[in-house]
Amino acid sequence: MLVLATLAVGYTLWAAQDLLLPVLLAMFFALVGNPIIRVLRRLYVPRFLGAVIVLIGGMAVTGLLAQKMLPSAMEWAQQAPREMRQLAPKLRELTKPVQDANKAAENFARAAAGTQTGRQPQVVQATPDDPYGKLLATPRVLASLLAVVLLTFFFMVYGENLQRNAIALLPGRQQKKFTVEILHSIEREVSRYVLTISIINTVVGLVFACVLYLLGLPLAEALLWGTMAALLNFAPYVGPLIGIVAMLLVGFISFEEPFQSMLPAVAYLVLHTIEGQIVTPIILGRRMALSPLVLILALMLFGWLWGIIGLLLAVPLLVCVKLVLARVEGMEGWARLLE
Repeated sequence: MLVLATLAVGYTLWAAQDLLLPVLLAMFFALVGNPIIRVLRRLYVPRFLGAVIVLIGGMAVTGLLAQKMLPSAMEWAQQAPREMRQLAPKLRELTKPVQDANKAAENFARAAAGTQTGRQPQVVQATPDDPYGKLLATPRVLASLLAVVLLTFFFMVYGENLQRNAIALLPGRQQKKFTVEILHSIEREVSRYVLTISIINTVVGLVFACVLYLLGLPLAEALLWGTMAALLNFAPYVGPLIGIVAMLLVGFISFEEPFQSMLPAVAYLVLHTIEGQIVTPIILGRRMALSPLVLILALMLFGWLWGIIGLLLAVPLLVCVKLVLARVEGMEGWARLLE
């Protein structure tokens, strides 16, 4: 029964992703904005107005970044196939010793077997171009974005009331008080954690963009790859690996000299090492530390279920689970298991 229930929950999470992902993303953005709204409330700004200010400010920054990066991203998307074809000779020279060793091993195996294998014909299957697929997908994407924006606003404005009304359904006064303390502490700690991680990743992206600009990349491209580094940093271990591979390709495409081609990847690796091993542990401390094995398993699970958005949400969800387990009596051992 436990195995069947686990499979049923996993299938439900996968099948209902169109409904769940906007809600989870809105909760994530609301957790980022709640500490800022609390500061505004201390300045006697109403919660409704504070939520409007935070939401408009976030959308303005996102729109400004998109305006700066969109031309560069479109240019890279158009030039990527041609640049990759030009990159092939460089990569072929770097991997020539490995290719020679593979050919020698194949020749030795053929000589030992006494047979010669011919080249197998390749079957190329052409996929029909569906111009209506993208046309039909666009309204769904816009509807999802609008749902995320509206849900973020409502979570920031009415989240406390919803929480208070839900707690009022509990029978005993002591139980209500205990639940209120748990929920408020968890919400504050998770909000602080998500906001802190977001600020750290933003600083990492800005510093990496400055490094790329100093290395000679145009400002728009530097901002593009800096934003990519900031987003990838939300997925520990997996994100930096993808970033290093991407920076190697960017370096080989943007620079001619082999030493210069390695500089973006080296800069990214050094910056991520400083952030992951020094800055983040000092700021967040051991309380928010998670087991690398559990973290990798969570990234694999949520990435398999929900793709890139799952990788973005895996760590905050795992932190929420750990904080809840640490606060509930009798579940402290499960919280220590995640450390």
